[in-house]
Amino acid sequence: MKVDVLLGLQWGDEGKGKIVDVVTPDYDIIARFQGGPNAGHTLIFEGHKQVLHTIPSGIFRKNTMNVIGNGVVIDPVTLKSEIEAIEAKGVDVSKNLLISRKAHLILPTHKILDKFSEESKGKKKIGSTLKGIGPTYMDKTGRNGLRMGDTENPKFKEKYQQLVEKHQRILGDYDYQNILTETENAWFEALDFLKNIELIDSEHYLNNAISEGKKVLAEGAQGTLLDIDFGTYPFVTSSNTITAGTCTGLGVAPNKIGDVIGIFKAYCTRVGSGPFLTELDDEVGQRIREIGHEYGATTGRDRRCGWIDLPALKYACMVNGATKLSMMKADVLDSFDTIKVCTHYEVEGKRIDYLPYDINDLDIQPVYKEIRGWNTDLTTLRDLKDAPKEFLDYIAYLEAELSVPISIVSVGPDREQTIIK
Repeated sequence: MKVDVLLGLQWGDEGKGKIVDVVTPDYDIIARFQGGPNAGHTLIFEGHKQVLHTIPSGIFRKNTMNVIGNGVVIDPVTLKSEIEAIEAKGVDVSKNLLISRKAHLILPTHKILDKFSEESKGKKKIGSTLKGIGPTYMDKTGRNGLRMGDTENPKFKEKYQQLVEKHQRILGDYDYQNILTETENAWFEALDFLKNIELIDSEHYLNNAISEGKKVLAEGAQGTLLDIDFGTYPFVTSSNTITAGTCTGLGVAPNKIGDVIGIFKAYCTRVGSGPFLTELDDEVGQRIREIGHEYGATTGRDRRCGWIDLPALKYACMVNGATKLSMMKADVLDSFDTIKVCTHYEVEGKRIDYLPYDINDLDIQPVYKEIRGWNTDLTTLRDLKDAPKEFLDYIAYLEAELSVPISIVSVGPDREQTIIK
């Protein structure tokens, strides 16, 4: 049995949570492999809306186990709140959620360090969610971090204090003490609460499950263009968001990877700072934002909106080895007479069709192709045979350009508004 992977191909917010929820009945285990509470996966079903930040998006399916993998960083306070919100809807989370002992902990001082770092950058800030993600991964790679398994150690509080003292030396005279005092007690209380959730050696658990023939889906967070190595550096996240991150974030070998399902919007969005070549800083961009309700599920910030970017999307398909695609939020474009697609970049007088090394400082202009819109309400569409020709033409055009089949089409936020080709 292979591990299938589902991840974002743009700058995050593509709709991964919804598609994981839709396809979960086909899997025995859903496993998150990277990121932390900077993720915001939104599920809408049976009139309910739930935003997940750390817990895998299969949590509402009774017969599916959900694993928070070793590549994830965990804020106990956020995770506690998330569990309480889910249990308020009648789900016994302790029965179908497992946490890797090797997942690193976000300390209160990590959040303070994040805030301190972002403020010190001034106009050069990267748009951090201020969740402590970056500083936690820094301690992980610096071999200073605390992991979930450390909470089982009798000397855990001593280890905690040593790491806090290191952070305090970095912070120096920065005014943080009140914040630490306000958050530290809640952090330890949340850790006690999490003792209800079983800790596992997730690499053994998942590989044993694969050997037993169980179907596993690896769920990514953020998006390919935010990958620490292959994203629009330095305006990126602190982990590997691409398919390769599945191997290191869950402990599964490369030859165990099966299908790679890439999620993308029919247009494009980005939250925070960083280059966005097809951004529409005009009434069209605002119209897309309003129709698509493009506001961050985690931060609440306005998402920057623009047309779809094929060179960037081809790049994402390449580095991930995408075998299937899922196109999201096509319904947002229902009322547009004309849709634009970026097919190339004009870089210093030269036309290229690939994502270059650095798009932060180069003079790059998008080259567009205009496509006729479908001017039809897609939200009630349940079979593509009933779709307008213009919409089918748009799908066919993207499939031809990307050389990967679009197997799922989303025409609304609810799990029922999903067409499986």
